[in-house]
Amino acid sequence: MAATDVLQVNGSSNGTSTSPAPKRLLLVSVPRTASNLLLKILNISKQPQLLTSPRNGYFFYPAFSAVAQDGTMAKVPGNWSTEEKQKYKANLQRCLNELEGYSRRAENENKVMFAKEHAFWIFNPAAQHKVTTGEEYPEFSEEILVDIADSYGPTRTYSKLNETLLSDEYLRSWQMAFIIRHPALAWPSMYRSMKKIAAEGFMDEDGVKGSSLTNMSFRWTRLLYDWCLEQPDVPTPPPVVDAHDLIHSPEVVLKLCDQTGLDKECLQFEWKGNDHKKSQNWASADEVPNAAELDMHRRAATIMLSTLEASNGIVKEKAPENVDIAAEAAKWKVEFGEEMAGLIEKAVWDSMPDYEYLKARRLTV
Repeated sequence: MAATDVLQVNGSSNGTSTSPAPKRLLLVSVPRTASNLLLKILNISKQPQLLTSPRNGYFFYPAFSAVAQDGTMAKVPGNWSTEEKQKYKANLQRCLNELEGYSRRAENENKVMFAKEHAFWIFNPAAQHKVTTGEEYPEFSEEILVDIADSYGPTRTYSKLNETLLSDEYLRSWQMAFIIRHPALAWPSMYRSMKKIAAEGFMDEDGVKGSSLTNMSFRWTRLLYDWCLEQPDVPTPPPVVDAHDLIHSPEVVLKLCDQTGLDKECLQFEWKGNDHKKSQNWASADEVPNAAELDMHRRAATIMLSTLEASNGIVKEKAPENVDIAAEAAKWKVEFGEEMAGLIEKAVWDSMPDYEYLKARRLTV
């Protein structure tokens, strides 16, 4: 399907948008929700008014990756050593500083800053522990908060729905958009990819299980969505795209453009499989000076992006019309074994209320 076909179906081909472009646009995602497919369709690196990084965001990837790899993230917050907390905060601060550097550059070039981040990466680890055990670690939560520049105001507020590492004042400087996918499709895909990454030596089996289960939730996406609804100066409701609609009714991207100011003329629905591969620039030598580790990061990115980078367009088989969780769970037992299949199935059912809530508020054609 060509971009012009979609534009004509919707009665417009002039690329105009009903909403002015924001100063900064943040796409909040979860692994395996087709967020990279969305960026491919949006042709995000070719959007003339946008500035983004080679990874199209993922500024907080290095900080999360480090604590996922070494097992720190799996620890109870109260068991983190002082050194581990200091190292994590320092990594987070470097991530934020790089993001802010790009934002300043975008402002100087009169462009819109664009970033995509997986929701959990910017949430306080103590929040996850509180959900699973009910235990709170307020001192830990405060110790790892990043420093926010004075340009965002004299106060640093963290409202009830904001359990991220970033203040309300900072989050308000972004327009947010969200992408979701049925948990019974996303979660097993995530674990499958993580196992392949582990085979490359990126992390051990415990790390795979812990990192996968940590990300198998739409709770953080929903919290940020609901946080947006509470803000008097933030465009609401923020747009939500479901991966199923993205694949079967890609015209939904036009509505996303309308709400975010993105250029419809840049959209693409077909591409060459040998196009430039984002995985090749997934990590830089400045970020990961060790050559062997740098290669490992890039191999991991190749695994996560394999379907997209091998495709010539939208692969409809990745989004079946109907999802039978019980039938899928039976397949997981064969593929992953009883224990892991049970954990994935529980994560799926636990995620369904948040997924259905967000799905009911998604953009539709």
